Amino acid sequence: MAGVLTVPGPHGDPGRAAVNRIAVIGGGPGGLYAAALLKRLDPAREVTVWERNAPSDTFGFGVVLSDETLGGVRDADPAVYEALRRDLVRWEDVDVVHRGHRTTSTGHGFAALGRRRLLEILHTRCTDLGVRLRFRTEAPPAAALAASHDLVIAADGVHSRTREAHADHFRPRVTPHRCRYIWLAADFPFEAFRFEIAETEHGVMQLHAYPYEAAASTVIVEMREEVWRAAGFAELDEAESTARCAKIFAEALGGRELRSNNSAWTAFRTVVNARWSYGNTVLIGDAAHTAHFSIGSGTKLAVEDAVALAAAVGAHPTLPEALTAYETERRPVVESTQRAAAASLHWFEELAGHVDRPPRRFAFDLLTRSRRVTHANLRLRDPAFTAAVERDFGCPPGTPPMFTPFRLRGLTLRNRIVVSPMDLYVAEDGVPGDFHLVHLGSRALGGAGLVMTEMVCVSPEGRITPGCSGLWTDGQAAAWARIADFVHTSAPGAALGVQLGHSGRKGSTRRMWEGIDQPLPTGNWPLAAASPLPYRPGVNQVPAALDRAGLTAVREQFTGAARRAARSGFDLLELHAAHGYLLSGFLSPLTNHRTDAYGGDLEGRLRFPLEVFDAIREVWPRARPMTVRVSATDWAEGGTTDEQAVAVARAFADHGADAIDVSTGQVVPDETPAYGRSYQTPYADRIRNEAGVPVVAVGAISSWDDVNSLLLAGRADLCALARPHLYDPHWTLHAAAEQSYEGPAAPWPAPYRAGSRPPPTGRRE
Repeated sequence: MAGVLTVPGPHGDPGRAAVNRIAVIGGGPGGLYAAALLKRLDPAREVTVWERNAPSDTFGFGVVLSDETLGGVRDADPAVYEALRRDLVRWEDVDVVHRGHRTTSTGHGFAALGRRRLLEILHTRCTDLGVRLRFRTEAPPAAALAASHDLVIAADGVHSRTREAHADHFRPRVTPHRCRYIWLAADFPFEAFRFEIAETEHGVMQLHAYPYEAAASTVIVEMREEVWRAAGFAELDEAESTARCAKIFAEALGGRELRSNNSAWTAFRTVVNARWSYGNTVLIGDAAHTAHFSIGSGTKLAVEDAVALAAAVGAHPTLPEALTAYETERRPVVESTQRAAAASLHWFEELAGHVDRPPRRFAFDLLTRSRRVTHANLRLRDPAFTAAVERDFGCPPGTPPMFTPFRLRGLTLRNRIVVSPMDLYVAEDGVPGDFHLVHLGSRALGGAGLVMTEMVCVSPEGRITPGCSGLWTDGQAAAWARIADFVHTSAPGAALGVQLGHSGRKGSTRRMWEGIDQPLPTGNWPLAAASPLPYRPGVNQVPAALDRAGLTAVREQFTGAARRAARSGFDLLELHAAHGYLLSGFLSPLTNHRTDAYGGDLEGRLRFPLEVFDAIREVWPRARPMTVRVSATDWAEGGTTDEQAVAVARAFADHGADAIDVSTGQVVPDETPAYGRSYQTPYADRIRNEAGVPVVAVGAISSWDDVNSLLLAGRADLCALARPHLYDPHWTLHAAAEQSYEGPAAPWPAPYRAGSRPPPTGRRE
């Protein structure tokens, strides 16, 4: 392969790879810019671009480029940057129009230009540099080009033939999504980036629009597939669809028409590849990855790919090293962008669940949908808008959202921070000891509004490991009372909650650090579950399916533990019906295969967990709240659906649950979670706003900025954090200090007040 030879480079640089003949498949912005940069770096190179369309053909209208991307362009090729700069349209405002209200947020920097103009600039630059541009010409197969060229750049888009021809190596995963959208244009400039919502008889539709020239704007109309079909768009041609969209959004357009350009309704596809290069062939832009247009990222990512690829080829001695360096640099950036784009895409897919929010909260929710724009970020960009949202939420002056109180039944939490249940596995015969006292006591002293115990087991056979704590004896209750007394005495205002649960088929295993989910080497106890299905076939034991007597016995174990918890002084009780433990095993169709009244449809699968909840509610003090933790998705095919999760939450709320603690997964071992920052919060959002019940959001919430953003957007009422509280038991107090908050929701214990300001970190003259 020519690309791996290490011979003297064009400027006598020994050890540089001979990348002299370069083929580019696809004449979009990414392919053209890569060609121009590589030719500019070495004018002796032979660089050829194949583009099957004519030079003037372009699909879509305007492109948005960030200042970061433009900075990279400026550094890589000032001539292209200067040409772009002259044609850029810049603005700072975002308008959100919903139910007759227009909410404007400012301080957002946008830059855009016409896609056709961008291509013209790149065509000119390539021509000036001596790049061969072959328009109206289908590129030879990548394999043929790879045999005759040192480097083949596949910039052939979302439907990349190169990627598909070598799918066994690139291992692409293409995921279609649930909305249809169409790219159109308006012959006038919007004053801002405009989002407008139309609630029609067929369902919710949305408009995304922004200026790209002095007299033109891009207009994208998007809606769920079922709304698109109900509105009749499937039967309309291009002209009819364009006219219908103009009619629906006539107010935004001022009664003016829209125009199209080979515009067709399509569903967005997320493209992910396990590898981006194969031999001397490399993918860039949409061929390698896609990110939803709602964060304006497609052209941006392609241009950034081109900059990184050219730099890598120039900096590394062999082509394999260069391609590895390119992917190593770009993949984390792309994956981060794709996570943000996925959050934004999902928000718009679920738009119907957001529209009932008040105008400013709706706008804040929309602006923070991707998690890249946050409460703190918006306070810097647009303090007036953010202050108005805070007032709407009920924040007293100078009080961050996380430090507003929240009431559950007879319990008022001083702030919105929950120390999430964390299994410690250090109990002796189910009795919590000094480790539990210090763990829970220190987090209560650290300022959290509610501190939760680990899952406290209701019976010896309901333990996960031998180190699990319990409440099946009065001795255990006395040990818990000692901890509750410390919290209430030493950290007045902090609430202590107990999470009751039964391991089900996930019991009789080693402590986490000894081998998670692995059975004990000796001393295993028999397991019981909804159905006789082992957690890991061939590894974990087969549980016995609970019969009527077993169901009754388990229910009584829960009520006995609840009575002891009440006597111990806990302020709140949470029923653990998540993560594949016993009650969760009844709820999920993947783990409940029963044919009696406790299986089958969701009503049947809910029956036993609700019986347990009702029995506990009967013995738990009426003024004290009860919550339920659920897994809102199993992250596995055939598991709990979003709709079922809402139904489960609504059922528990109807039976008296004061809040739902919304977690996900851990039900089956072959799950495939979509990990990422705050990755579980969309499930909490949907349950809160569809079931009409307060929720606790959990899952990779790591900063106080995330907490404030989730609360203000209406996605959660409380936020539970685990790992941050392991890293810093005083996380809440430090969050208050970092936000200059000194109010009653985050009081420093008297002995600690001297530490309420960060100590100096170095010499000060």
